[in-house]
Amino acid sequence: MKKISYFCLMAAITIPGVADAANNKKFQSEIQRGLDIVTVRETVDVLATADAPGELGYEVYQTIDTVDASDVRVFVPTTMYMRAGGGLNIGAATSAAKSDVAEYDARGGYTAEIGLGWNLSSFVRTEIDFQTMTLNFAHTDNGASFQTLAGMLYFDFARRYVQTGDVTRRRTFVPFMGIGAGVGQYKFDGAGGADGLALLAPRAEIGFNIMFNDLIGVDIAYQYQLMISDGFGWHGDTSAGVSNVVASFRFNF
Repeated sequence: MKKISYFCLMAAITIPGVADAANNKKFQSEIQRGLDIVTVRETVDVLATADAPGELGYEVYQTIDTVDASDVRVFVPTTMYMRAGGGLNIGAATSAAKSDVAEYDARGGYTAEIGLGWNLSSFVRTEIDFQTMTLNFAHTDNGASFQTLAGMLYFDFARRYVQTGDVTRRRTFVPFMGIGAGVGQYKFDGAGGADGLALLAPRAEIGFNIMFNDLIGVDIAYQYQLMISDGFGWHGDTSAGVSNVVASFRFNF
């Protein structure tokens, strides 16, 4: 009788344990099958409309249908960037260089620039840049050269990056405008050419940015600078507007 009692007691202890182990094993298998299923896009699409083994794991871990896979990026917004590029002068939008007896329309010229910027937010950034510029004029072989240093404040018309939960997405196309001021050294070639210091106020830009990836993009902008100086040309006016179209590469870091 004792032996029968011991057998019943052991059975009472062992059977629930075996049942729990079986249930745990079944639960783990259910989760694992769900994880395996999520990794296969074709299977996920089928499971979205039908019951299947591993459905518990599928429901717990599935994210592929809630966020477009093309928008999911491991993107960390950058603090600083560098720009470098060049552009061409727009003669029709640049003031004529004056002398005592004539005016000389701007015809051609180029600018090169390099800048260092800080991203203050997803909408606002600030930048300091250096430019060197040459100007050519009609009906004269004499030209002009400028070197300028300016500070700019830029406003982006669209958020550069958007955060949804734990997923941060970067925009590819962002239009912007900027305004600032600076100082420069200018020199007009030839006899009687003005030279000296010039104040750039205001200096304005409007354009757009296209990002190729998280780190490299291109800016294309129209730039206007009002130059207040001792003269623009050969004994000319003390202020003139200079316009350029500039393309530059932007490197985020």
